[in-house]
Amino acid sequence: MRLSSPIYTLKRKAKLLARDKDIRLHAALDQIATKEGFRDWSHLASSYSKTTLAKEIMSQLNPGDMVLIGARPGHGKTLLGLELTALAEKDNRTGYVFSLDYNETDVWDWFEKLGFDLKEHDRPIVVDTSDDICGAHIIERLSNAPDHAFAVVDYLQLLDQKRSNPPLEEQVQALKEFAIKRGAIVVLISQIDRAFELSSTDMPSIEDIRLPNPVDLSLFDKRCFLHDGEVQIEKAA
Repeated sequence: MRLSSPIYTLKRKAKLLARDKDIRLHAALDQIATKEGFRDWSHLASSYSKTTLAKEIMSQLNPGDMVLIGARPGHGKTLLGLELTALAEKDNRTGYVFSLDYNETDVWDWFEKLGFDLKEHDRPIVVDTSDDICGAHIIERLSNAPDHAFAVVDYLQLLDQKRSNPPLEEQVQALKEFAIKRGAIVVLISQIDRAFELSSTDMPSIEDIRLPNPVDLSLFDKRCFLHDGEVQIEKAA
């Protein structure tokens, strides 16, 4: 059963409901779970832990894959990327987060909100929020990884914000070649053009990716689009 919203959003709704109705949090959680079609919150949480979108995506990824996650702001693309990173350990990979959009404290806060206790991980997640992030910087960091890496980059459109960086397409091509050579998996989070919100379609597509500079989108083996709690996963033709 698919949730109407990510579980972290439902938890926030429950906290607001508990405050507004002056009821205990566990009662608010149960109410939210009932609306989602579950007996109670423990039933929802148990079902969610068995199968989540991130786990579904992970099961479809192969060494050398380049993955694109696209959504408008507020639809969960960054949190999905972080959840994938946290799950990388179970695939015997070290997770890396490269963010030009959030600082390091923000990233760790998001992991906590997702419910991950990273202290339990045998492999530490590496978070890099430096201003030097670009294709070459990411490749250099991953080249020193002790094992196969799983990298999430937040986000695609910021990789060439510095004029000194190579064109965006060259960076994506270099990341793709590196992923294939080293058996890494690289996930790039992407903005969706604002024009999508004026369209009559229910889900963004590859044509809606905001590209201020050209990129060969066929370099991405898998594409995942999010909107209003719905998900669409595609494989490159």
